[in-house]
Order: sequence, then structure tokens, then C-alpha cells
Amino acid sequence: MSTSKNVMTKVWIASLVGSSIEWFDYFLYGTVAGLVFNQVFFVTDDPTVGLLASYASLALAFFIRPFGGIIFGYIGDKIGRKRTLVLTLSIMGIATVLMGLLPTYQAIGIAAPIILIVLRLVQGLGIGGEWGGAVLLAVEYSPKERRGFYGAFPQMGVTIGMFLGSGALSFITSIVSPESFVAWGWRIPFILSALLVIFGLWIRKGLDETPSFKKVQESGEIPKLPFIEIFKTQWKEVIIAVGGKVVETAPFYIFSTFIVSYGTNNLGFKSSEVLISIMIATIITTILMPYMGSLSDKIGRKKVYITGTIGMILYAFPYFWLLEQRTFATLLIATVLGLGIIWAPITSVLGTMFSEIFDAKVRYTGVSLGYQIGAALAGGTAPLIATWLLVEFNNSYVPVALYIILTAVISFIAVLTVKDKNNQELDEFKGKEVKKKELQSV
Repeated sequence: MSTSKNVMTKVWIASLVGSSIEWFDYFLYGTVAGLVFNQVFFVTDDPTVGLLASYASLALAFFIRPFGGIIFGYIGDKIGRKRTLVLTLSIMGIATVLMGLLPTYQAIGIAAPIILIVLRLVQGLGIGGEWGGAVLLAVEYSPKERRGFYGAFPQMGVTIGMFLGSGALSFITSIVSPESFVAWGWRIPFILSALLVIFGLWIRKGLDETPSFKKVQESGEIPKLPFIEIFKTQWKEVIIAVGGKVVETAPFYIFSTFIVSYGTNNLGFKSSEVLISIMIATIITTILMPYMGSLSDKIGRKKVYITGTIGMILYAFPYFWLLEQRTFATLLIATVLGLGIIWAPITSVLGTMFSEIFDAKVRYTGVSLGYQIGAALAGGTAPLIATWLLVEFNNSYVPVALYIILTAVISFIAVLTVKDKNNQELDEFKGKEVKKKELQSV
């Protein structure tokens, strides 16, 4: 089934814009958690304890994301990708705006961090369903020879969302005093994100269902319970996806979230310097992603992914060596190399590779579960683990570097079992009538 160029343009714009908005909302929390929340929500006598509590709230959302994958995977595999994506974007937007309006601990006491955590969990549910739908929107519409290229676009939403979040916070910190930023400045991007959500919903409104989902409907193979079906038929693929996700997520949160507190508190950088270095790195990653996706169409997802994984192993210690020079130039180089270049081939092909290993009838559930369980195990806990390791080992970065290497080794082993499907048809269906004829002939 061929897809016109105009339709593909609408598809990649819809997947990119929606994904960017979702991740913008999601990353706002991660960045502000390292700068503000230990002062306005998780208030303690020891700033380090407050920071750990703040990062713990960040990690909680990752553990709820697999449930979002199950819930919205069920909806996406039963009623379609498009309607599910509208729902996830709406949920994320409402939760983010409410965070921006939430009174502080000083105003309403313990209710403030409790409500914040509840809203963060709602965000986790939303992103748990969003990612899989955005990826499938791009991959299931794509021609087989360009699947890696188009599959990179929703992944670009991750870095664009981070760029927008870091950019918004960098702008605000540059025009208001540190005291004003803590008091009210951090709230502005949370509240204004409502405008982005409305725009994203408008963009997605004009799309039809994906060809793969339509084929599932025509074949009569829609499962009653996709979650049960996936563990009956493709549990090995779920494990592969979980393992493959580890290196894509843990180092990412070290390079983009943990560095905010580590760079300012331990190395003496200004928060604006750290945020600017992250912004520049995300621009480079975003530019590289479609090229990495196209490369995977030529040589295979597996080769591209493993190259990035080996690069991560080799870079873990040099990353901290560069940071220890404590100059803005070396901070920028360290962040650009890690987040901007070495991470790019890994994240660019992740969505396409995961989509290709699952059957269409349970694909939404499969990719969401693998991605979100991997994120819960390695992503949300990464800043928390890294901060804990610093405390336990007298601010030594060596255990954190070894932690990065461990995540890369796990993913390297998992991805070794993947069979490339570039330039092959994504789906094979046999409808009910065809199956009946085959049975009669036997």
C-alpha cells in the first residue's frame, strides 16, 4: 500500500509536533526538579535530601509509564493510533498546566508535594502511551525503503522538546533574578504549554488511521486483550526491547538532567551554562537523527545501534574527565559529544527497530511496554542513582561512569539478537476468509 508524499509530510509533521510538545512538558519537570523543587515543594533542612526527594518524584513517573503503555496500548491496538494520541496529548497538557498553578509547600504544606507527585504520575501515564503512538504513526505509514528515516522524526521530538524546555528556562533565568525564578519564574513555561497542546491537537486532527491498523481491522485479528496476547506470543521481543532501551535512556538522563545539579553544585558551573550546553547538544542531535535513520535504511538498524552503544562504553570516563576541567568550553564539548553525537545513532533507530519486531495487532502495546519498562528501570532512576553514588563515594564520578558502561553492555547484549528488517515489508496478514480456505484445503 503506497502512501503519497503529501500524506507522509502530514504524518511526519504530526508525529514530530505532537511528540515535541509531550516531551517539552515532560522535561520541564526534570529540569526544574534539579533547580527549584527542593526549595518550593520538597523542603528539608538538608538541601541534598531535598534534591534526592525531588529526583525520587522524577523517578516515580517512570514507574507509572509502563501502566500508561498498557492502558493506551490497549486503546491503540483496539480502536486505533490516532484517537489514542489525541487522548495522551490532552492528558499531558492538563497535568502540566496544573503543575504551573500549584501552590508551594510554604503555602499549603504537605499537600503541595503530594499533589505535585499525583500530577507527575498523570504525566507518566500520558507519555507512556504517547511515544508508542507517535512512532507507529510514522513507521506504519512509511514506505519500506524509508522506514528508518521517517521513524526518526518522533524521536526528534524528544530532543526538540528538551531544547524548547531548556530554552524557555534559559530565557527566563536570564531576565529574572534567581529569587524571582524560584518564586514564580519557573511556572511560566508550565502554564504557557497549554497553547502548544492546543496547536498539537489541531495538527493531528486531519490524519486518518495508519495503514497497518486498517489491515488489522480488515483481517479481523484485533486481539481482545493485547497485553495478554503480547506475553503469549512475543514476550521475548518485549525483553529485547526493555534491554535495548537501557542505553538509550540512562546515559541520556545523566547527560541532560543529572548534569544540571552535578554541574552547578559540584563543579561550580552556572545553571545557565549547563542549560545552554544541553540546548546546543540537542540541536546537533536533532540534525543528525534523520541522517542516522536514513543510514539504517541502507545498512540496518542493528549496525547503527550497536555503533552508538560501543561509543557510549568508550566515552563514559572521558565525559567526566572533560567536565572536571571546569571550563564552559569543556562542559560544552562533553555535552555535545555525549548527548549530541554518541547518543544520536542509538535514539534515531530505536523506535523503528522496536516497531519492526512486533506484530501489527499488538504493536502499540509491545513497543510501549518495551520502551516504558526500560525507561522505568534505567531512565527515571538514573539521576537518583547517580546522585546517590556521588554521596556514597565521596563525590567520585567513577561509579557513575561505570554505571553508564553497565547500561551500554546490557543493551549491546539485547540488541545482538535482533534481526534487521530494513527494506522488507512491515506487515503480513491473512484475513479470516483466507484462513478458512487454507484450513479447508488441509
